[in-house]
Amino acid sequence: MPRRFDIEMTSFPIAGTFTISRGAKTSADVVTCTIEEDGRIGRGECVPYRRYGESIKSVVEQIAAVRNAIEGGAGRAEISLAMPPGAARNAVDCALWDLEAKRSGMSVATSLGLLAPRALTTAYTISLGEPEAMAAQTREHAHRALLKVKVGTGDDESRIRAVRAAAPKAAIILDANEGWPEDALARHLQVSAEENIALVEQPLPAGKDALLAHIARPIPVCADESVHHTGDLAALRDRYDAINIKLDKTGGLTEALAMKLEAQRLGFGIMIGCMVGTSLAMAPAVLLAQDADFVDLDGPLLLARDREPGLRYETSLVFPPAAELWG
Repeated sequence: MPRRFDIEMTSFPIAGTFTISRGAKTSADVVTCTIEEDGRIGRGECVPYRRYGESIKSVVEQIAAVRNAIEGGAGRAEISLAMPPGAARNAVDCALWDLEAKRSGMSVATSLGLLAPRALTTAYTISLGEPEAMAAQTREHAHRALLKVKVGTGDDESRIRAVRAAAPKAAIILDANEGWPEDALARHLQVSAEENIALVEQPLPAGKDALLAHIARPIPVCADESVHHTGDLAALRDRYDAINIKLDKTGGLTEALAMKLEAQRLGFGIMIGCMVGTSLAMAPAVLLAQDADFVDLDGPLLLARDREPGLRYETSLVFPPAAELWG
């Protein structure tokens, strides 16, 4: 029986508003690929990201361009050559992983050598706002083991101190989303060190981050927007201590696995992150993150509703996906 390939666009409302230094959003707009073969169905989800020049329209067009190849039997290796890194390839790649698992009867976890994947501590995101509002939001989630706090202004000292005071026991990651001016960098890093921040993510704009190689970094600094795929890694060794691997940047689990191995070889710490998407997008990343230093896979927790069935979350823990969801 020939393959059947479908593309679906869906919007999932966010609970409240998700705000970072570049703006706010109220929904997660996702694209889902479904590949059916011999009665088995594989699914993959991606989240187009405007910062990287993506839109729902452009991603759907990229996916549609490989329809004939997919329906003709193309696998992950062929797709990695036919599509560039990015959200579109992620949806296709993860759908193929899922289909392979369903057809073979062997889970993705098993094929990766993960005989007993474990629940992981994931960060929970605190949106950017005025210090008092951020402190109030942080207090609501101070019981969580790990918080990821959105910053990214020229004067974040009061925000950093406010969220730390509101969650004195939690580990905290700061994510500036390229928003810190160069003249505020050293001060913000010093304040972060004083407040026992675990990690600062992407303080300077991608392509304009050379200063990080020439100043003291009193706490680890993690690349996000500056790093997309394996080929980006070597040039970042002098300015970053860790990298954030997201499937929507790498173009799927296949490249993400290769990228993680090379990053570890080069001595980078590893964060596995996400866009704001559903449990279907997080599922492969949970397996990728089994040996990561930091895990940020809270996308479904930020939504007003998730897919059914979804991932299991218990406070700060996210559990490996059931076969009904993915893999």
